[in-house]
Amino acid sequence: MTVLETIQRSAEFLARKGVESPRLNAELLLAHVLGMPRMQLYLNFERALTAAEVEAMRHAVQRRGHREPVQHIIGTTSFCGLELAVNRHVLIPRPETELLAECGWKYLAGVPPAAATALDWGTGCGCLAIALAAHCPAARVLAVDISPEALEVARQNVARHALAARVQLALGDGFAAVPRQMRFALIVSNPPYIPSAEIQTLAPEVRQFDPPAALDGGPDGLEFIRRLASQAGEFLSAEGRLMMEFGDGQADAAAQLFSAPPWTIEAIRTDDNHRPRFIVAQYGRAANAERASSDD
Repeated sequence: MTVLETIQRSAEFLARKGVESPRLNAELLLAHVLGMPRMQLYLNFERALTAAEVEAMRHAVQRRGHREPVQHIIGTTSFCGLELAVNRHVLIPRPETELLAECGWKYLAGVPPAAATALDWGTGCGCLAIALAAHCPAARVLAVDISPEALEVARQNVARHALAARVQLALGDGFAAVPRQMRFALIVSNPPYIPSAEIQTLAPEVRQFDPPAALDGGPDGLEFIRRLASQAGEFLSAEGRLMMEFGDGQADAAAQLFSAPPWTIEAIRTDDNHRPRFIVAQYGRAANAERASSDD
């Protein structure tokens, strides 16, 4: 069987199983099996697969047909141009979260290098912490998570990108893992924000394979957003920012939580689909001074 025939047959099978973008999925899987960049497949359409390659591809396509995410089958995903290991212990980073990361490293780039510190609250695979450190060479990041399995994945990713000197990992429940005296120029978070009852309505790739603890935001989806609003301020430096992702339809609720003094909302930013997606907020004296100035 040739490369082209394998792609076509695999895509037809995945389409019958309800997989979105079946051709793309087939190409990604075959590129992984053959150990080549996906675009190189187009230069090798007539190449015949070996028996071992056919069997490996069949196994991979069957897994995808059972709606296992292609990232789990391949073992990696791309985030902000960085290759990261992922598995069932971590949330697969979504494209919209790349916008949060970019906003974060651009902010840190404008902070004096000695003060360019960040906290990644609920780091998962480490995507936000690693992106901040990779794109802002002065940044020093503390990444915390309650899951030891997730932190092990994050540790592998930090080592993969040789960032252990600037990305520290800590196990614990939110701010309980952060030394009380620490203050950060930036706190960034993509917290769990799916309402508990909605998890079973999500795509099979999400509800069956993403870790429930990384999805479940409590009855209204706002449990961890409330924790950030009530606890994050004391860990921000005087000129610091909090940047946090939230779910569809949660913009008003998030804005209400971060509008109460001493919080001040700097911006609510949209994703590539023009949906409100994350909030930028200040806390304390600097925020109150700016508010008073704008009221004069």
